Amino acid sequence: MVNTIQTDVLIIGAGPVGLFAVFELGLLNLNCHVIDILDKPGGQCAQLYPEKPIYDIPAYPVITGQDLTENLLKQVKPFSPVFHYEQLASKIQKLEDGNWLVETDKGLTFEVKAIVVAAGGGSFEPKKPNIPHLDEYAGSVSYSIDKKDRFKNKNIVILGGGDSALDWTLQLYDIAKSLTLVHRRDKFRGAPATVQKVMDLRDKGKIQFHIGQVNEIIGDKGNILAVRCTKKDEVLDLPCDILMPFFGLTMSLGPVDKWGLELADERIVVSTETFETSIPGIYAVGDINTYPGKLKLILSGFHETALMAHAVFKRVNPEERLTLQYTTTSSSLQKKLLNH
Repeated sequence: MVNTIQTDVLIIGAGPVGLFAVFELGLLNLNCHVIDILDKPGGQCAQLYPEKPIYDIPAYPVITGQDLTENLLKQVKPFSPVFHYEQLASKIQKLEDGNWLVETDKGLTFEVKAIVVAAGGGSFEPKKPNIPHLDEYAGSVSYSIDKKDRFKNKNIVILGGGDSALDWTLQLYDIAKSLTLVHRRDKFRGAPATVQKVMDLRDKGKIQFHIGQVNEIIGDKGNILAVRCTKKDEVLDLPCDILMPFFGLTMSLGPVDKWGLELADERIVVSTETFETSIPGIYAVGDINTYPGKLKLILSGFHETALMAHAVFKRVNPEERLTLQYTTTSSSLQKKLLNH
């Protein structure tokens, strides 16, 4: 017989917005379990860009994805959430009493009063460049950065012209043996200020920049020695120990796509009053939702969780009046938070 885990709310996704949802729900005495398809918390921030600087989190002029995750985990600790990693929510069922039964692909079963989908862009994987035999050099190709020390004194070639390619150029050039940025044109998709900084490095000779495309790897026994770049009528062999392609991510809603939720452009449509989806009892916050004026920012997701939490409280406790309490003035909340 399957052991069913009972809790108030199941949060699908342990990224920054999912973690802050635990906090907002915890302030209202709602207990949470959290599942995530990844093997650790932090979502895309921690999985793909743990050391990438983030500049638009209030009160933090700059913070890395990993540090943001660790701070959020400290913030939710007073509410004792339970995390289940490497779990995909594969099936949901509405029960007669209005609760939900959620099953995962690894055999866990939850009975909950509300479901909160905070799965970012859904499941994701980096887009791979069309370079022959690329998979043979998997150990020398990096789509994310876990520890910068691995890149010290290496010949690095970065491919792409978006924010990730430009940001990591700025982060790695001063520890690399050499750093070469390759983009198919001289126009970039990144923030103008970031583009200017990268061009300044080029002008000072601190990085190399080539307009062209890498279409061949030169290597030995799984190790990259150089990459061949076609630049108009010119062919360049660029020294390379680590190749870093940044061509974006392929996103997929996964099983959520089969739940019968109203979707638009592969995102879940929500009410901006409650962040409830088209199915009562299921809510969506963060990048996975959509509504008029939506901004796909972490701080927007934080705002959404506060409104969602109040809506969930009213659903779970329909007869109880909810009085807004501020953490600065509520002695009971302060005691609970400070004891941890």
